[in-house]
Amino acid sequence: MAAIGALVKKVWSLRRFLVLLCTPLVLLPVLLSLPPKEGRCLYVILVMALYWCTEALPLAVTALLPIILFPFLGILPSNKVCPQYFLDTNFLFLSGLIMAAAIEEWNLHRRIALKVLMLVGVQPARLILGMMLTTSFLSMWLSNTASTAMMLPIASAILKSLFGEKEVSRDLNKENEESQASFQQNKLYTVPTELQFLASTEDKDLTEEKDVAINVPSDLKKEEEYKTNIWKGFLISIPYAASIGGTATLTGTAPNLILLGQLKSFFPACDVVNFGSWFVFAFPLMVLFLVFGWLWISFLYGGFNLRGCRKKKSDIRVDAEAQAKAVIKEDYQKLGPIKFAEQAVFVLFCLFAILLFSRDPKFIPGWASFFAPGFVSDAVTGVTIVTILFFFPSQKPSFKWWFDLKAPNTENQPLLTWRKAQETVPWNIILLLGGGFAMAKGCEESGLSVWIGGRLQPLEGVPPPVAVLLITIVIALFTEFASNTATIIIFLPVLAELAIRLKVNPLYLMIPGTVGSSYAFMLPVSTPPNSIAFSSGHLLVKDMARTGLLMNLMGVLLLSLAMNTWAKSIFQLGDFPAWANIHAENVTVLLTVVENVTLSSLSKI
Repeated sequence: MAAIGALVKKVWSLRRFLVLLCTPLVLLPVLLSLPPKEGRCLYVILVMALYWCTEALPLAVTALLPIILFPFLGILPSNKVCPQYFLDTNFLFLSGLIMAAAIEEWNLHRRIALKVLMLVGVQPARLILGMMLTTSFLSMWLSNTASTAMMLPIASAILKSLFGEKEVSRDLNKENEESQASFQQNKLYTVPTELQFLASTEDKDLTEEKDVAINVPSDLKKEEEYKTNIWKGFLISIPYAASIGGTATLTGTAPNLILLGQLKSFFPACDVVNFGSWFVFAFPLMVLFLVFGWLWISFLYGGFNLRGCRKKKSDIRVDAEAQAKAVIKEDYQKLGPIKFAEQAVFVLFCLFAILLFSRDPKFIPGWASFFAPGFVSDAVTGVTIVTILFFFPSQKPSFKWWFDLKAPNTENQPLLTWRKAQETVPWNIILLLGGGFAMAKGCEESGLSVWIGGRLQPLEGVPPPVAVLLITIVIALFTEFASNTATIIIFLPVLAELAIRLKVNPLYLMIPGTVGSSYAFMLPVSTPPNSIAFSSGHLLVKDMARTGLLMNLMGVLLLSLAMNTWAKSIFQLGDFPAWANIHAENVTVLLTVVENVTLSSLSKI
């Protein structure tokens, strides 16, 4: 048995090597069953999809495979593949990452978070709301992972002040101590009950001590259950809010930018989606989802209930809430008075958001109308603002220095150094975006997207609203087990061709697919924020599963509501657009050619 166990361990340790070796061999029949160019492109995409899902290679390394395989297999020359890794969209994302690095450098995000928590109050339901609002706002501009990693220590400090260990009387019985020890083994902080508190401060006679010994375990159990639920509610709300908040802006999460890049690849004339129009669509959806998500989490984990509103709070809980308020205030005071650098970063951040939103909001003329059409994009705006970070001084300039010849000639530190940007910016995401755009270009140039469209004929009779619902459900389930970035890279070309087949605006299917890929709430492995919260040791898989199931359902329904109401007027979804019609005409011509080639190859066989 020991030998078998050792063999299993060795095989498991070689799983990556086996996946790397076996995947290309298993998929070889794809090359033989399809027309040459389309088959080769599909082969590359399937290999990359399996590598992404199994993480046999790092995600960014897998994203580089088109640079190797497309030229060797005759799909695309390298001079067409390589530029896809630094498109306009990549620079928009890069500008957002650099702005986030400056915010983190000067702790502006922490100041904002603590200020919001001071304003919302310290009752559990309010604190959960404060955590969700703050995390979602930060996630609109920072990465979802960074927002979660920043908020969890703050939540942990507040929870420790609410439910921290207190000294209890040594006279309590052994059963009570064992009960406390069992909770400590589960890595949960113990909460003293009112009886314990009284026992530690008042002298009791023997009879009263016996009564305490009888009543403490049941009261302790109720308090521990309440505390455990609140603790779980806090921890689970943060990654969920990060995933929801990232959908509100184009730069909030990678799938949003992949949609923008693939739209430019498949439909070059499409100029409907930009930072402003996306924000007008996605921000109300984010707010609705946050409200419903907060109500569900608070109800499920005891943040509030109808009985709790009528019952008077115990002295212990009042005291704990006062301590939590003091902890938040103390952490905020430790930041000291607001610095000049924080003020400068905040002003540039507001300018960054306002200029991106007002460049071309569609419902009114934007400031880009003062320049030549098509010359100024969101990337130009973002890079312009973040460039200022590298030379604007972090200390308040002194005009006396210019006139004092004896003043020391010391170099002033900028708001952000390039070294700090290099260390902070996740460059692997840039490569991942590029890999997605290279795949989309390969699908278009090889005719694979047309071939996929030809296989979607059975779906032509599906009503578009039903298609939106089904697409969101399928992608939300798929992204529970795979990276949301990899998921949307794989699905977007299919959704674009399906929209052409259904004769609906491609955005009507591509937008819900994109947003739905961020709705991964059920498993710890679904997203990095989920994994970070789960690694705290206070959450179980079943906690995330039962909470995330309804969160997924709410997300699907709210997204469907948004797509069939206000999104229609923002993106003109009611009509089949001219920019998609041109693509559809090209598809019809190419589809005829593909069918002729396929038939001729079959006749030869």
